Amino acid sequence: MIKTVESVTEGHPDKICDQISDALLDEYLKQDPNSRVAVETFGCHGLLLIGGEVTSSAKIEPEFIASNLYKEIGYENPLEILVHIQQQSPDISMGVDKGGAGDQGIMYGYATNETPELLPKPVVMAHNLTKRLAFLRKNHPRFTWLGPDGKAQVTYEDGKLKTVLVSTQHNKEIDQETMQTQLISHLIEPVVGDINGVEILINPTGKFMVGGFEADTGLTGRKIMVDTYGGLLPHGGGAFSGKDATKVDRSAAYMARFAAKNIVANGLAKSCLVSVAYAIGRAEPLMLRAVTAEGKDLSKIVEDNFDFRPKAIIERLGLKRPMYLKTAAYGHFGKEGLPWEEVITL
Repeated sequence: MIKTVESVTEGHPDKICDQISDALLDEYLKQDPNSRVAVETFGCHGLLLIGGEVTSSAKIEPEFIASNLYKEIGYENPLEILVHIQQQSPDISMGVDKGGAGDQGIMYGYATNETPELLPKPVVMAHNLTKRLAFLRKNHPRFTWLGPDGKAQVTYEDGKLKTVLVSTQHNKEIDQETMQTQLISHLIEPVVGDINGVEILINPTGKFMVGGFEADTGLTGRKIMVDTYGGLLPHGGGAFSGKDATKVDRSAAYMARFAAKNIVANGLAKSCLVSVAYAIGRAEPLMLRAVTAEGKDLSKIVEDNFDFRPKAIIERLGLKRPMYLKTAAYGHFGKEGLPWEEVITL
């Protein structure tokens, strides 16, 4: 079986947008924990557009937050920032106020004992490569030539690493040969280990000098597979960033991961996939199912230990806190300190 997974750095244009959307969400929640937020960000060639629907007593400065974060990520070029945020529809609020789901949809959560993070090994490997790429750019004196934009991709065949692909923005001072040598010794080998027999691809086009919004458009929610399980598992379709926890696209996916992780962490299965579905305005899920890779049904255990009603999810995981910027790059799962990653006793 062949499995391929990718990750992107925080300087990727889509991830810039995810981070800005979640930074705005955090600021709303910091001032008003009951904020209802659905904010999208679009960036393209010097232009940043922030739009969406918000109900909150908070008073924030989206332009200031977005501009500062853009610079913190590593970009210095100026941005024209346009903001168009409106009140959330009362038709949606009517159902959410009484504890119902903020939308219909299907959400999934997964865990496996392949890694200490209880995530698939290719997912962990891809994220570790992009995180280290960003670390080298920010902290290593020999990597001042690195730019903020970058990607990594790994391919496994029958459980063995077959290919590592790294594409990274760079300045004109570095040549391809030096880049290859430095990235293999300082990035790939420290993350991968023995690369004997592994195909290594670095900037296959030969040049990647223009990155971020100067090279490509970015949009909130366009890296949902990077956010979750790398395409190895299903995704219901809803994105996470920029949405408060009344949106079950986000909160129920976190709860599903929480349930799946604790099934595996408690030794009840080697892997577990939790699926849940909702109707807008209704609190009780339309579907809640948990299965192992072998097809064993663990739904009753999940039903007995985890309450998937939206208000119960928010309360159990403490999702009204401003913590979402941390999730917006390098995956939403497997990170220490996030409430849905906590291990409990079942």
